[in-house]
Formats: sequence, structure tokens, C-alpha cells
Amino acid sequence: MANKERSKTLMDSGFTNWTADQLPDLRGKVYVITGGNSGIGFDAAKHLGKVGGDIVLACRSDKKAQEAAGRLRTHVRGQVDTIQLDLSDLSSVRKAAEEIRVKYPEIDALINNAGIMQTPELQTADGFEMQFGTNHLGHFLLSGLLIDTVDAAAGRVVTLSSIAHLTAKIRLDDLMGRKKYTPTDAYFQSKGANLLFALELDRRLLASGRKAISIGCHPGCTNTNLQSTGPTGFFNALYKITNPLLAQSAPDGALPTALAAAGTQAKRGGYYGPTSLGGMRGPVGDAKVASYILDADTAKRLWDQSEKLVGHQWAF
Repeated sequence: MANKERSKTLMDSGFTNWTADQLPDLRGKVYVITGGNSGIGFDAAKHLGKVGGDIVLACRSDKKAQEAAGRLRTHVRGQVDTIQLDLSDLSSVRKAAEEIRVKYPEIDALINNAGIMQTPELQTADGFEMQFGTNHLGHFLLSGLLIDTVDAAAGRVVTLSSIAHLTAKIRLDDLMGRKKYTPTDAYFQSKGANLLFALELDRRLLASGRKAISIGCHPGCTNTNLQSTGPTGFFNALYKITNPLLAQSAPDGALPTALAAAGTQAKRGGYYGPTSLGGMRGPVGDAKVASYILDADTAKRLWDQSEKLVGHQWAF
């Protein structure tokens, strides 16, 4: 399904230049961040931890998570913990969710941050296309398994999308790209799925009377290792040139995540990101969404397929 209409913002949240110094005191609050060992996730953890939030880094590599936790502890006031989580393996997602539930019965924000970008055609441990399986399905299952702990804290599920979603196609008849695979189309689709999930989740939470809310965000064009660890060939070489010229720093790119996770100004069902240069960088405020994101049928069909693929039916 292609985006044929102009993009637009979802709402007017009442601010246009949110910064981390607007975060409230977060002492005693818990923030679980997938992929928090580097890039956007690490700097979002730093923003939240500096004002007292307790941070849980849920990462594929336990070694990298431990190293990141050590660096983070020198900057933050809150506690820092780690959990091993491989989003490309649903058994790992279930194991990590159970460990988190035992240790943290109340989560103030589950931040679905981890992701991979423009990889060659690969499959997850469960046979899904790697980018869709990791970026969307892994987070869909993790969120479903932890939603009651977020609800117990009247907390937030925060899911990171991308400006890439603006030109994505959601191929509901070929989510795994088996008919045609390109690294870029698969990445764009996964980020569209992230945003469809974030907004559909909030609608379902609201309709069910839950205390938890869901918010989407994106980092714009940010200089992290995402662009170097996934893309190969032409794109890998291109990003080595364009990142230093166009991309903003990771601390700036992490601001929308910090806002969505803990900013009092963020609204449920909102979508936040940089607002200059087509969303690539600049002041943080309401971000634009593609028209297909607002299609209720697309969101419902993606949700239903996602439940079947991961073998988990959400309880509302």
C-alpha cells in the first residue's frame, strides 16, 4: 500500500523545541531500552538517567551491554541494569520478557529502540525476513509480554520509527519480501510497521481503559553505527560521506525518545521528531506521518498478522 497523499502531523502538542532540560525528576522510575548499548538508545538512557531514572539496557550482546552500563554509570544518577535480548529470536524475546517481569513488575517506559537497517536478505531464527522480524515482530512480542507491567506503572510504550516510513509500502500480502526483496524496501516497511503498531496500540489501550499509553517517535538523520553495521556496498560507502555532512549527533537524535518516554509535554498517540530539513534534524516537536499510517484497516490487518506470526494474542 503506497503513500499517495501528503504527510501531516497527528496533532498540535503545543511545543516546537523540546529539550532534555525539560525532563522532570525521574527518581524511582524504570526505563527498559532495547538496543541501549549504543547510538540513540545509549544517549536516550543518558538523558533519562541524568535526572534519576533507573535504566535497563536490553541488548543482544551481553558483553556490549555490560560495557555500556559501565560507561553509563559515570553519567547518571539512577541505577543501571542489563538484560540479554535478541529480537531476532522469539525464544530470546520470551526469556528476556520473563526476566524483566520478575525483576521489574512496574515499568514506566518500554522503549522499543533497537533496530537494523538495509541488511542483505537474511532470516531470523524463526524464519522471518530479518529487518521486519527484528524491528517490528520482536518488539511487537516483547511489548505484548510486558504490557501489564507498563500498565501497572501507568507507563508508556515508546516505539521508534523513521522518516523512512514516509515513502514505505506495507506489503500485507508479502511482509517477508519473498516475492521481491530489496534491503531498502524491507527497512522502510519495517519502520512503517513500527509506527502503525505504535498508534494502533494506543487506540487499543484507550478503548480497553488501560492506564498505559503508546507514543511513537523518530530520531531524524542521526550519526550512529546503524548506518555502518547493516548496509553493504554502495549504501555503506554513501553513509560514510553523508553522515558527517548531514547527520546530527546521537544526543540530539535521542531527544525525541527521551520526550516520548518521560516528557510531560508528550501526548498519548503522538509522534515526535526533528522538524527541520524534512525531519532530518532540528527542533523537536510533532512529526509528520504518511497517509497510510492513518488507515485503520491497514493497522488492524498488520496487527492480526503480527499476532499470528509471533504466536501471541494480546489481552486487553
